[in-house]
Amino acid sequence: MKRLFQLTILFLILAGGMVCYSLGCSPLEVPGILLGAEALDNTQETAPENTAEPKPSATEVHGIWVATAYSIDYPSSQTTDPATLKADCDAILERIQAVGGNTIYLQVRPSADALYPSRLFPWSRYLTGTCGTAPEQDFDPLAYWVEQAHARGIRLEAWVNPYRICAGEYAESDFSSLPEDSPAKQHPEWVVACDGAYYFNPGLPEVRQLICDGVEEIVTNYDVDGIQFDDYFYPSTEFDDKDTYTASGTDLSLADWRRDNVNQLVQQVSQTVHQHARRAGCQFGISPSGIWRNKGVNVFGGSDTNGFEHYTSSYADSLTWIKNQWIDYICPQIYWEIGDKAADFETLANWWSHQAADTDVKLILGLASYKIGDSTYGTVWETDGCGEIGRQIDLARSIEGIDGFSLFSYRDLTKSSDLSEMLKGKWE
Repeated sequence: MKRLFQLTILFLILAGGMVCYSLGCSPLEVPGILLGAEALDNTQETAPENTAEPKPSATEVHGIWVATAYSIDYPSSQTTDPATLKADCDAILERIQAVGGNTIYLQVRPSADALYPSRLFPWSRYLTGTCGTAPEQDFDPLAYWVEQAHARGIRLEAWVNPYRICAGEYAESDFSSLPEDSPAKQHPEWVVACDGAYYFNPGLPEVRQLICDGVEEIVTNYDVDGIQFDDYFYPSTEFDDKDTYTASGTDLSLADWRRDNVNQLVQQVSQTVHQHARRAGCQFGISPSGIWRNKGVNVFGGSDTNGFEHYTSSYADSLTWIKNQWIDYICPQIYWEIGDKAADFETLANWWSHQAADTDVKLILGLASYKIGDSTYGTVWETDGCGEIGRQIDLARSIEGIDGFSLFSYRDLTKSSDLSEMLKGKWE
């Protein structure tokens, strides 16, 4: 009986192949027909549904942001001592490796400064304590980070804040103490004060060139695996650039002109990375805030959310970057819980997946580990923050087109052993 069944199946395959040949298609395209020995022996019962927890793919990104601004993650204390800077780096790498992390986004340009010897920017005050002061013994932190990360099989991307010069509580004094060779001091006409902080003016071609030159300096001198921009573009809708706007002679509205300035920078940086990187496969990615635009009366393509949108608030048109494939990956910071009324994690994860579909742009989700245990963000984060991150990882793995995750930031691994154990289970 089984022999008769096999002959019948073989006859159907041959018949289907003749029909396809006459139509100019391949027999492999015939729906519902299995070819080869697997088809002939396919008489077993249907396998039960797999209810196991979704597992990571071999290429899934397991990223951690290592922040240097305001001494968030590195170094443990501002110092010029190479031994301390190396030890801090080693400790961070070992902990990230232990939880299954495979990618680090190291903030090497937290402001208009550098954590490496630069001909364009002064040494970072967040590293040594004084802007312009180098580590002792000609120590190069970025070179050491790249070497040690790669030795452990971890990718290392250089995280750059393109426009910020000085911000935070001490912005005024920090700006005053910038060394004279800082580009902000050499070109005060490039600088705009806004909300108590200082930024380079995105509307100036000279500023875009400075940022591109800074990126080129990194990718040509170091074997970094990528360049990443964070979510800081225009700092405010009240940014005082009206003179630059008028002088540009553009026919665009102020808002569209600002978005175009950012778009031009993104295109230029993309070209710089892909043309000048000495490491094969070096990527350029951006991590914007989690909402492009909220769906509304005049916005049909936005997400079904109600929160800060970077399209109108910081003039970052991330959808244009994706659709034109100016970036290799997008890493939206989806920092809300599953079921959040204003911005539901699941809604945003699905929305971003849809935007990246049918492009070569990878999608990595930024997760808010910094909220774990903090009552400021609500009961879920206060009482079950680690569980929430775990549920978000599982949910995202059920959505097609999501290529990985990144947690902000490293220090949360040191604060919560539960987070480390959860990640070991998820990222094994």
